[in-house]
Amino acid sequence: MKGISHWSYAPYRPFFFDTGDIYICRIAPGEQSVRVEWLARQNGEYTVFAKKRGEAGGFSEVGRTDGDGFLITGLETDTDYELYVVNGEKKSRVRLARTGKPVGTVVNYLHPDDEAYSFSGRYLCSPSLVRHPDGYLLASMDIYAGRAPQNLTLIFRSDDNGASWHYVSELMPCFWGKLFVHRGILYMLACSTEYGDLLIGRSEDGGKTFCTPAVLLRGSCKSERAGVHKNPQNILLCKGRIYETLEWGAWSEGYHAAMVMSCDESDDLLDPQSWHFTPPVRYDESWPGVAKGKSTGNIEGTLVASPDGRVYNIMRYDMKRTVPQYGLSLAYLVDTDNPDAPLSFSHAIEFPANHSKFMIKRDPVTGVYYSVATRITSPETAFHRTLLSLMASDDLKSWRTVADLLDARGKDPKKNGFQYVDFEIEGDDIIYLCRTAINEPDSFHNSNYITFHKIKDFRSLNFNE
Repeated sequence: MKGISHWSYAPYRPFFFDTGDIYICRIAPGEQSVRVEWLARQNGEYTVFAKKRGEAGGFSEVGRTDGDGFLITGLETDTDYELYVVNGEKKSRVRLARTGKPVGTVVNYLHPDDEAYSFSGRYLCSPSLVRHPDGYLLASMDIYAGRAPQNLTLIFRSDDNGASWHYVSELMPCFWGKLFVHRGILYMLACSTEYGDLLIGRSEDGGKTFCTPAVLLRGSCKSERAGVHKNPQNILLCKGRIYETLEWGAWSEGYHAAMVMSCDESDDLLDPQSWHFTPPVRYDESWPGVAKGKSTGNIEGTLVASPDGRVYNIMRYDMKRTVPQYGLSLAYLVDTDNPDAPLSFSHAIEFPANHSKFMIKRDPVTGVYYSVATRITSPETAFHRTLLSLMASDDLKSWRTVADLLDARGKDPKKNGFQYVDFEIEGDDIIYLCRTAINEPDSFHNSNYITFHKIKDFRSLNFNE
């Protein structure tokens, strides 16, 4: 066996771990159906078996195909099922799925009790969306769980603008990754694991294969120690430089310090010497305009150029122990003349979506700023993630609600969540990926779906609450 010279797999198979002779690469439940897809690497017919989870008796054959996928229909809604695929003597591992009414288009699903990726985690996180120069869409997501290795990312592709999706590849190690395109080339910027090394890799075949990633910054690679923290945020191109956000810290150490990384747009992105990192800046409760009380500060910033051309890192703000308990985000100013200069705190912004990751983009047509974010409507729901809204601002200071997009406020907030959206403005529409928790997930936070959505004619929307 030779050493590794790549980042991508299809699939990744840990030693002594049962990935199955036939690899089930995608599951997409419907209200009374389950779509199951696999890597068809054997000739001949594939037979699909299923039964209700925990039901006495054996599995029943539900269909046959010579293709790489099958839609199991006629199922009971809101019900757990076990399923597997057979081809001759080859068999997949048993997978789990729960039927239920979905939202949007299901890119991928992972039942909270399914152990198929337990070497990394059990829940789907970190949705990342990009339009490839060749026209198709790519979506990525990682597999996580608290205190698990959290180091596997799955990549899917849509050739019909999000109406359907299929598996492409997976990256190991890769966590908190963001797919982006620069000068026609696809890149992934990610961590190796929670608080791990910061990595960047390149693909020249649409995400099927990635080169061995370059290490840009060393982390701790341990959840109990401060290291690199990031999220799938938009890459900002401004004044000839590429900018992205990250932090240094750990929840266990009580802080995350804000940083920005950048490089010249003409430099080699895979060369660590091309990149500059600002020194980490920790939150200071004495800053003017911040909430009163203790806070762990800021994470998951989004970079945006203001109307006057200055670049700000606008960050999620922990207000669990402050007065008030929600409604503010903090803006840090980026020194675009000195890529090694630390960020400087600028001001607080009234923003009713500060307890979850959000992204801000400027509409190239109107100049209006938009965010698809988990909106908070009252102190009683300050920590719920049941409402996803489209919000807009003309100046990055005053925000208005344009439309409510996904609303589960009438359901259990412990079991429903819409969060961590990655979105793109395309013509008259906004497309987005959402980390979605519905239909009996482990929790609102530990989500079981990544879903795709489209907001048509978003500029014509006018919210009336």
